[in-house]
Amino acid sequence: MIKRILTGVAGVGIVAGMGFLWYAWWPAIPKIAPVQPGQFSAQKIERGRIVAAESYCVECHTRQDNGGGPTLAGDYKMETPFGDIFSSNITPDPETGIGNWSEAAFRRALQYGVSRDGSHLLPAFVYDHFTKMSDEDISDLYAWIMTRPAVHMTRRPNGFPLSISPRITLASWKLMFFTPGRYKPDPNHNAEWNRGAYLAEGAAHCGACHTPRNLAGAEELPNHEYDGGVVDGWIAPPLNQNNPTPVVWTEDELYQYLRNGVAPLHGPAGGPMSPVAHDFLATVPESDVHAIAYYFADKAHAAERVSGDKAALEHAMADSKKDLIGFSTDPDARLYQGACGACHYNAAPAPVLGRPELALNNALWLKEPTNLYLVMLRGLTAKEGQSGVAMPSFYNALSDKDMARIAAYLRRTRTTLPPWTDLEKKAADARKLVEPPVNSSH
Repeated sequence: MIKRILTGVAGVGIVAGMGFLWYAWWPAIPKIAPVQPGQFSAQKIERGRIVAAESYCVECHTRQDNGGGPTLAGDYKMETPFGDIFSSNITPDPETGIGNWSEAAFRRALQYGVSRDGSHLLPAFVYDHFTKMSDEDISDLYAWIMTRPAVHMTRRPNGFPLSISPRITLASWKLMFFTPGRYKPDPNHNAEWNRGAYLAEGAAHCGACHTPRNLAGAEELPNHEYDGGVVDGWIAPPLNQNNPTPVVWTEDELYQYLRNGVAPLHGPAGGPMSPVAHDFLATVPESDVHAIAYYFADKAHAAERVSGDKAALEHAMADSKKDLIGFSTDPDARLYQGACGACHYNAAPAPVLGRPELALNNALWLKEPTNLYLVMLRGLTAKEGQSGVAMPSFYNALSDKDMARIAAYLRRTRTTLPPWTDLEKKAADARKLVEPPVNSSH
């Protein structure tokens, strides 16, 4: 009897193993001759440009370090817990890019995470979002990419440690965490909501940065969707009702932030969000940006929570006066006034555009002071945040101890939350993420 049971179990295991190998194996798609000029209409290419802008293709497929690199030629460095990953060349170069990929191969990569040669792609290429894109949008995107300049350039090797066959390893990951399929409109919501959901969950892959990830690097869905994450060392704040700022991110605030790079009540877009607003969403139809804002305002139940905004805004405006009151008795207030107060002071009834009210900013209400420190250290150029308004870098002007004092002062005078801990150590850790300014002695 035992032998019969063991034999049966072994048989099930063999069948399951064969089924998994069948799941893991994908055939290569034949190469094609280079795309000829004029193969795509101008209208199709323009539609593809919009899809590319809403997908941020240029941002993740263009090298930023080492002096930068050619557009779409890859080698963009992504630091992950599993090692550094470098993006691929997606220009029409037939040898180092995707110039010999058919549209079918291109579509398979986006919708199933499988390369032209049949190998599984790393999920750093967020096909778990791109799978929701329509065939038409992918076709238009293909036309735009295939009409860009071809660049012959290879990327640096990935530092991703794979102890066994990448095909098997990545297929296992997909089996656990990846469900392919196009976006299906929700009949309980209107067309604008569905358009916003299609973009946010698909091409724009907002959850890739704003949803926390598990130990395997997969998004923690559905229980923690848009609960916040970490990208390039920055904290990507929650996009749902768990966002901690005292004034709600309304549809209008979200639209202003995504379209113009600054929200009147919440402040400017810095770090990885700055190019999203200025380089990409500023160049697409306004209706699409409105749809994304509409979708996230609904996800955050903004309309139901906005009733407390008036009182929160009045309280925040009163907070700025604390700096003046405590100037003579509080050394931390004096430090803050000397470094920050001239640009961040506001008076009733609302913040002045270009003078972010820190009492309303995400950076002070997050669980860690990381974003506050990174802005202090990096500053904001005139191209980031609000166009034409710059913040200088305090990399050399403020020590780790100085930054810790300012962070502690703002946390206790601007929020109702518990104080941050280990502030000086965290300031030092943040400094390691920032390139020293030119001529810096650090």
